[in-house]
Amino acid sequence: MTTDDVTIARSHNPFPDSGVTSDATGIRRYTNLPATLLDMLRAQVDTRPDAEAIVELGGYRLTYAQLWERASRVAGGLRTSGVERGDRVAVRYPAGTNWVLAFWGTIMAGGIAVAVNTRSAQPEVEFVLSDAGVTVDLAADTPLPDGDPYVAEGLDATDVAALFYTSGTTGRPKGVPTTNQAFVTNAENMVRCSGIPRDAGQDLRTLISVPLFHVTACNSQLLVAAYVGGTSVIMPELDLPTLIETLPAERISFLVTVPAVYSLLLRHPGFAEADVSGVRTVAYGGAPIAPSLVRSLQEAFPKATVLNGYGMTETASLITVLPDQDAVEHADSVGYAVLSVDLALAPIGDDPNVGELLVRGANVTTGYWHRPDATSESIVDGWLHTGDIVRVDDAGRVHIIDRAKDIINRGGENISSVEVEAVLLSAPGVADAAVLAVPDDVMGEKVGAVLVPDQTELDVDAVIVHCRDHLADFKVPQYATVVTEALPRNPGGKLLKNQLRHHVRWGAPLR
Repeated sequence: MTTDDVTIARSHNPFPDSGVTSDATGIRRYTNLPATLLDMLRAQVDTRPDAEAIVELGGYRLTYAQLWERASRVAGGLRTSGVERGDRVAVRYPAGTNWVLAFWGTIMAGGIAVAVNTRSAQPEVEFVLSDAGVTVDLAADTPLPDGDPYVAEGLDATDVAALFYTSGTTGRPKGVPTTNQAFVTNAENMVRCSGIPRDAGQDLRTLISVPLFHVTACNSQLLVAAYVGGTSVIMPELDLPTLIETLPAERISFLVTVPAVYSLLLRHPGFAEADVSGVRTVAYGGAPIAPSLVRSLQEAFPKATVLNGYGMTETASLITVLPDQDAVEHADSVGYAVLSVDLALAPIGDDPNVGELLVRGANVTTGYWHRPDATSESIVDGWLHTGDIVRVDDAGRVHIIDRAKDIINRGGENISSVEVEAVLLSAPGVADAAVLAVPDDVMGEKVGAVLVPDQTELDVDAVIVHCRDHLADFKVPQYATVVTEALPRNPGGKLLKNQLRHHVRWGAPLR
């Protein structure tokens, strides 16, 4: 398959595009970026050594000079433990300064940091450690390595700096090698597309409330703060009262989380009196969001811009961003392509504006770790197949219709579970929702909804009436089940529907 006739034109792009060039292969690249993560961090150490770099709530605070010095000692300890250039080091500390020091220390040692999901079961952890070929395993109860300061020389943009593993929702997790170039490119994407000033310094204070082993927290918060000389304030665990207290106490200016957390935050009784005057950016992603929630965010954070971001582990985080001016009117969109990528569609029907989204760019991985078959399936002619079915509107905005595997086929009618979920999230009393196919002998599949109520008792009949007002009849759920526990999601906010399918029990049909 070629993509010459399905590349998405940049008919409108709101982001500043100076200094973007295409190389001989057509890959879009920024000029004058730091070559490596260490070059990026060293620039901040040289210019603002005493500025605060890391804050662990309830733990340590590190300036940029302290971060560099302590990470270099970790690097020295790793070298003493036998870590050579290109060796893999598993980082399994909880979110906090130890995780950050282990990450930077591994890179300073010339190694590859393996970001392990600390929520995984032991067999899953053992698989990742084996698959990555880990030399040193920095488990949660392991002291940080310590030794004479060491910083590897001769690292370059194409060197792999870290391995992040996919969520494994379709099988065994796959390791995604992420180069220095991909990391730094994503940081530049974040700066340009979210409007972060390049001289943000201590004005940028981002609250990291999602796990650091996920690319959103690491690549688009921790490393972006380091890119502009800002501060990463890390919550070891998400706790809404603590989050509310932290906003003014730590002068938080940049918030990132999933829509479900924002919904819970706005309804928390302590939020009404919270001082949010310092928050300048409210960003979200990973799941559909209702226009009403976007409006509520704008009202709740009156001095902030509201942004929607979409990305993947394979793209070092961002693929698209929806800017503030489109946030309400186009809440069903994930936005425009970031400047370092080209997007294309692999057609799936007669509509040329609908298909599987393909992406290529300087922030996109070139393959999976030791998985040639998976690489050849997912990356064809230089284009990464995302597995997301999208529609592209006339302005170039991307609208995710569904995952290819989550389209519900009801009697020959294709139904987007994401579309139905978005409507359910805007229904009264619904805090979270997932839509699944329910097997049916006659229709093949019917629409089932798993609903999580907010603090009030959920009126399922009212929810269905709401759906009938906003959806074609064949898309309205015919089954519904109410659960009180949180829906299973990966750290990026994506629903783990395989888990739901194995546990949900459908009652009698609603109609």
